[in-house]
Amino acid sequence: MVTKKEVLEALSQCRDPEIDADIVNLGLIYGIQIDENDINLKLTMTSPMCPVTSLILADVQMRLENIPGIGHANIELVWDPIWTPEMMSDELKYRD
Repeated sequence: MVTKKEVLEALSQCRDPEIDADIVNLGLIYGIQIDENDINLKLTMTSPMCPVTSLILADVQMRLENIPGIGHANIELVWDPIWTPEMMSDELKYRD
């Protein structure tokens, strides 16, 4: 069975090219639900006007589909709550 840890490891390889940080540490992942080997993912972007949304979503889809044993990967882009910099990991907030 696919695990949440495997999903987060895969998603940590997805980077926002404008900020040069991965989407997990940016706090863009709002929910992961695993039903057998199907994944339902809720995520957001740093802004509704993000110019690289389609690139990030395509990368997320590819990374999820490459997890061994994966069934379906369903991605839902959500805007509630609105992302803020406080959602970033401490590691990212305090990097040089």
